[in-house]
Amino acid sequence: MLVLLPPSEGKTSPARGLVLDLGGLSHPGLTPVREKVLDALVEVSARPDAAAVLGVGASLAEEVARNVRLRTLPTAPARRVYSGVLYAAAGLDRLTPAARRRAAESVRVVSGLWGVVTPEDAIPAYRLSMGTDLPGIGPLASAWRGPLGVELDAEADGALVVDCRSAAYLAAWHPPRSADHVTVRVLREVDGVRSVVSHHAKHTRGVLTRHLLTRRARPPRDADGLAHAASELVGETVLAVELGPPARGARTLSLVVA
Repeated sequence: MLVLLPPSEGKTSPARGLVLDLGGLSHPGLTPVREKVLDALVEVSARPDAAAVLGVGASLAEEVARNVRLRTLPTAPARRVYSGVLYAAAGLDRLTPAARRRAAESVRVVSGLWGVVTPEDAIPAYRLSMGTDLPGIGPLASAWRGPLGVELDAEADGALVVDCRSAAYLAAWHPPRSADHVTVRVLREVDGVRSVVSHHAKHTRGVLTRHLLTRRARPPRDADGLAHAASELVGETVLAVELGPPARGARTLSLVVA
């Protein structure tokens, strides 16, 4: 099982820790591209128009300025740095040792800066979205697509891929046809009418991620097994679980919430 997550926009900046060691991150084949993207981000973050180039508001100017010091900032495991709604629900930093090992083996965070990291990779807090057209690199999703294919295709070959990524991160890598690829969609039902939601989607995908990592049964091996595991969440939070037919090489797991 491979669980794909987007990074959170909200991040916790480590107060102490070792400085960044790009060569020490998982998937070392990505190191050359990571070096280029990091250099380009540091350079653009020092520009007066950095916030505009990175597509963020003026209120985040301090976070953008911090990018300039990414090579010397303290790092912490990604499970501590990513702290948005999805990660608060997934609780990757509140797992038992056994569940933490399972997360390290199966959870991958697709990132505009790192390409992909595991929850245990030591990273600093940063500000960069996969949707950015980064000067010197170009559109990040395009820049990462080939390298991520080299790194992840073998991991996904013949495996269940539980895809919780948002659209920008979906564009960076598509699992091979040999994978049992399932995208996770969250719908809200009010008075019998269903609609796609954002905040609830992040929270519910986090709940599903934690459930897959902490349940006592073996990890699901295919789409039907995933639907069965997800159905264990039906109750107060999840109203229904529906697995759609294959479409464009993937199936969709819909989680219906109130």
